[in-house]
Formats: sequence, structure tokens, C-alpha cells
Amino acid sequence: MRYRVLGGTGIEVSHHCLGAMMFGSVANDDHEDGVRIIHRALDAGINFVDTADMYSAGDSEVIVGKALKGRRDDVVLATKFHFPLGEGRNRSGNSRRYVVRAVEDSLRRLDTDWIDVYQVHRPDPRTDLEETLSALTDLVRQGKIRAFGSSTFGAEDLVEADQVARDRGLMRFRTEQPPYSLLARGIERAVLPTARRLGMGVLVWSPLASGFLSGKHRRGANAESFRATLTSDRFDESLPRNAAKFDAVEEFAKLADEMGVSLPALAIAFATTHPGVTSAITGPRTMEQLESLLEGASLVLTDDVLDRIDEIVPPGTDTYDVSGGWRPASLVDVHQRRRPLDQR
Repeated sequence: MRYRVLGGTGIEVSHHCLGAMMFGSVANDDHEDGVRIIHRALDAGINFVDTADMYSAGDSEVIVGKALKGRRDDVVLATKFHFPLGEGRNRSGNSRRYVVRAVEDSLRRLDTDWIDVYQVHRPDPRTDLEETLSALTDLVRQGKIRAFGSSTFGAEDLVEADQVARDRGLMRFRTEQPPYSLLARGIERAVLPTARRLGMGVLVWSPLASGFLSGKHRRGANAESFRATLTSDRFDESLPRNAAKFDAVEEFAKLADEMGVSLPALAIAFATTHPGVTSAITGPRTMEQLESLLEGASLVLTDDVLDRIDEIVPPGTDTYDVSGGWRPASLVDVHQRRRPLDQR
């Protein structure tokens, strides 16, 4: 296992980060099995664990908290807030009111006194960045969190947040968590260069492209899985929007075979190769999946291999929509996209 410094925090983290999204009712609700998987990852040298309050409505955090009993000091723990966990007003978003409530709830579920990296899960156009950064700065000064960052922010959002922090004398985002994989390289255009200029650590999510690079879903193969049942058309190869993904997957599978490694190992190794990436989040559901993902921890890609990868999916290219189902208000709200009739 290799280790890197997370941005300017001085915190050393493994270049593989264990993602806990699959622990809980969404995928694997066996708490003891989740604990065993986390312990195996820690024993393999992973010292970085990422979860979120929304994962299985908080159950993921509970499982992580159980697993870290007696090992908390050796683990860099990250979690996130933003999405609603229940109904009602003011129970989501990035307001000071919600941040203060969300961190207390996460600390309780995680059964810990502090969070190492507390992340804003998505931007919130209703809330001034100053309001969010001020609340997070206070949490650092109170000792409840050590550092804070963003997740799936655009390059322009990162620049704005950095400028607001500097202008107002507040602490800055130290990390960004964007999607990145062999099939989704869009962040190479602006997000990664911007994060590097701002001295931010980057922990990327979905290096297996939501299962497309798991090796299970190939042209003509049976695509039935727990993911397919959740999103029935995710792996439907008859849909035009999936065609480019399946084309690329076949080429990457051939490359992995030539190298004598698994497709997931190739995908994970790629995600940690970019100099702007600190760590790649892998989210296993089973022990078998974890062992497969750990294979990529020692794999180093040569320039010849990286050149082949660039030929299959060019740098800066996304073969699919990587928003994860989230869309900014500028796209969702039609009134932000259309002038009033009397002004057209």
C-alpha cells in the first residue's frame, strides 16, 4: 500500500480509500460482515475510510463506527452531509443550521469524538458559501472536525469557495471528491488542474464506473445484479447511451487480459495514476469484492499502457453522465434557463 499527503493538511492517507456506501440496507445490511470487511481493509494497509450520513439513512456510519472501535486513532475518517435523511424543512442542505445538526448526528452514529475530513456532499445554491465555510471553520476550532472539503463541485465552485474563504478570513476546502474512472475522465479538463493549483487533496469516487468496470457486465453477458435491479436499464446494451461504455469496456478488458490482470485492478490502478489524485474510493459489498480491488493496490501502469488507455477513452472525455443523479438548480429550474416572455 502506498501513502500520500492529503492536500495541504499534512495527513497521510492510503492511495486506496475504503468507501462504505455498500454497507447498510442499500446493499449489505449484515453489520458483522461489514465490520469484517472493514477490518480486512485496515489489515491490508488502508487507513482511509469514507462514508456519508445519507448512505442507508445513517446505517453505514453506524457500521463504520462499530468497525473502528479500538482502531480509531489509526484511521483517517471522512464523512459527508447535504442530502435529507428525513422529511421536513431545514433538514438538508449546507446552511449553518443544518451543518451543526448533521455533524452531531454523524458523530453519534460513528461513535467518535471527531471527524478527520467533513465534506459538503453537493453544492447548495440557496446557501451563501460564506455561511457554510463559516460553520465548518467553527467546527474545526471546536475540535469536532480536523479539516473539511467538497464533493462533486465544479472547478468554478472550487475557485469561488477558495476566494470567499480568503476574503472572509475563513478556513478553505482542503479536499474535493469527484467522479473519475477509465470511462469518466471529464475532471481532467478543469477540476483536477484547479484542485492542484489550490493545493487540494482529491479522493475520487466510482473508479469502477458504477459497476461497468467490475468485469461482470460485458456485451452479451447476463447483467442481472443488485445494481441492475435498482436501475433496470443501467446495463441495457440496447440503449444508445450505453453503447460507448460497452465499446470501451471491451477494449479495456482486452488490455487487462494482455497485462495478465483483472479489469477492476486496471481500473483502480488508473484512478490513482493521475498526479492530481490523492486516493481512489473503492466500495466493496462483499469480502470477495474487496480482495479483487486490493489486487490493484500494487499495480503500476507503464506509459505504454497509459497511452493505450488514452486511445480508448481520450483524456478529459466522459462516456456517460457522471452526475450520479444530481443536477444543479441551473438545469433543473426552468426559470433559470428561460427569459420571461416580455424579455425575449
